[in-house]
Amino acid sequence: MAATTTITTTVLSSLGEPVSFSSTNTKPLSHLSFPFSASKTLNLTAKTTSIKSTGPSDLSTTTVPTTNISISTSPQTLKSRLHNGETLYGLFLLSLSPTLAEIAGLSGYDFVVVDMEHGPGGISEALSCLRALAATQTPAILRLPETCPTWAKKALDLGPQGIMFPMIESSKEARKAVSYCRFPPAGIRGSAHTVVRASSYGIDEGYLSNYVDQLLIMCQVESTEGVKRAEEIAAVEGVDCIQMGPLDLSASMGYLWDPGNKKVRNALKVAEKSVLGTDPLAGGAYLSGFAMPHDGPLDLRTRGYHMVSGAVDVGMFRSAAVEDVRRFKTSLINGSDDEQEHGNEADEKYWSE
Repeated sequence: MAATTTITTTVLSSLGEPVSFSSTNTKPLSHLSFPFSASKTLNLTAKTTSIKSTGPSDLSTTTVPTTNISISTSPQTLKSRLHNGETLYGLFLLSLSPTLAEIAGLSGYDFVVVDMEHGPGGISEALSCLRALAATQTPAILRLPETCPTWAKKALDLGPQGIMFPMIESSKEARKAVSYCRFPPAGIRGSAHTVVRASSYGIDEGYLSNYVDQLLIMCQVESTEGVKRAEEIAAVEGVDCIQMGPLDLSASMGYLWDPGNKKVRNALKVAEKSVLGTDPLAGGAYLSGFAMPHDGPLDLRTRGYHMVSGAVDVGMFRSAAVEDVRRFKTSLINGSDDEQEHGNEADEKYWSE
């Protein structure tokens, strides 16, 4: 987000004519989460004041300069950052824990996907996570349990910056997904925009004018059928991003326990090439995915992914917990010498982190 300040100062010349001087300053600010207006302008005007004082000979007039200050803010949404060529790094929030959502936001992720497809919570739990993320000015993306108008409507009313539709296998399904995000006549989304969080509960008068430009619509390609039609899905008007799903793709190919199988990876590359062959600024879509043990975040970025999710919150905690227990058990087996050697260093690291 950038705040632009323009200051205009008007004074009187020696001939009594007004002379204006203007200066403009633009200062970048951190991006905001929904709900917000696309732009807000604050105008402050100070009136010219004339002060007359009686001197020994005559009356003298002092003119106080007039200052007009205009502050315009244009939030950097996920879509605008992608348009600017940024590569965004995020996290999947499977636990739907507001505390972990807040920690994720404070850690500096560009976005957090609140996962209602595989996570244990629904709309109420997701709302708490969105509020926690908004407090850290971190954009939230909601992944739906299924692609249907009811889930889309309830999710969009919460005001996420992005929405992710699972298991899209054709352009027809992609067009339906987009229609769930648009108010009539462009779509079939039910309207309660005067009272829902997405419009700041009706306070944001510009919501209806801006919601299409601000919302990032993501379609998941995660099956053999989806891979075959990845290019046509990416070309659907309104689809902003294709999210690859390597786990479901491996299952659909008969390699549930082997997502790193060469055949799975080759299928993924076919879909990646199809999406990357489109132009996001001319009817195409961006490419998004999440890292795997055999396919890390830097690998995805190198292959041209525009959005990369590096981890899942539950997986991160599991790994940390298992390692913590392993370290303690190992110290019991190795004895006090090993504990004395590494204990102080470990304690210092633990508390500092």
